Amino acid sequence: MVTKNQIKLISSLHQKKFRQSNQLFIAEGVKVIQELLDARFELEHIYETTPMFSGYSDDKISLISDDELKKMSALTVPNNCLGVFKIPPAKTFEERGLIVALDSVRDPGNLGTILRICDWFGISQIICSPDTVDIYNPKVIQATMGSIARVNCVYSDLLPILQKTNLPVFGTFMDGENIYKMDLPQEGIVVMGNEANGISVAIENAIKSKIAIPRFGDLQKTESLNVATATALILSEFRRKI
Repeated sequence: MVTKNQIKLISSLHQKKFRQSNQLFIAEGVKVIQELLDARFELEHIYETTPMFSGYSDDKISLISDDELKKMSALTVPNNCLGVFKIPPAKTFEERGLIVALDSVRDPGNLGTILRICDWFGISQIICSPDTVDIYNPKVIQATMGSIARVNCVYSDLLPILQKTNLPVFGTFMDGENIYKMDLPQEGIVVMGNEANGISVAIENAIKSKIAIPRFGDLQKTESLNVATATALILSEFRRKI
């Protein structure tokens, strides 16, 4: 049984201010929920339309109707289960390995996909500017397909980090050096910019190496690549010579 107050609380978690005030977020679907459970995210409650999760006490799992799940869900077509988890304490990042930095990435689908891409290429750390979309946005969680459990995402002002780091700093620009002709290191920070405006001027001034994915074809009319697609291509090239 689920109460109206519970439904109201869970649906409020679609908004950042309520996620922050309650320190809770939602995840939907068996795969994403199981990934979070396996990664030891602290479970608040699971709501399911058919029994799917075992080994938890009755006060942690509720069997609900499809209509009740629809009222909670952030999806247009709800899945068959929804988990509520506690937001873990904020982590710091370690200055090692290959790190992705996001300068004002606003689209939830892009951030979720970038986390998934980083997970694929073994990138364990992402630094996000404060105005980058919230990682606990339901659409971000859904797009990660569970990769949020394996990639540490830190929100911080990028400029002082880039100015002080001993790692090489790369940024993506249309007029940058052809990435396919570069000898790329195994450690560094790769900055990806906003969907519409690219990397901000302040951050550009802290970037040591400008890189670009070259366009091919005769017309070359495409203005830019989707930021998640560009991240995948760039990380593939950094990893290619391992």
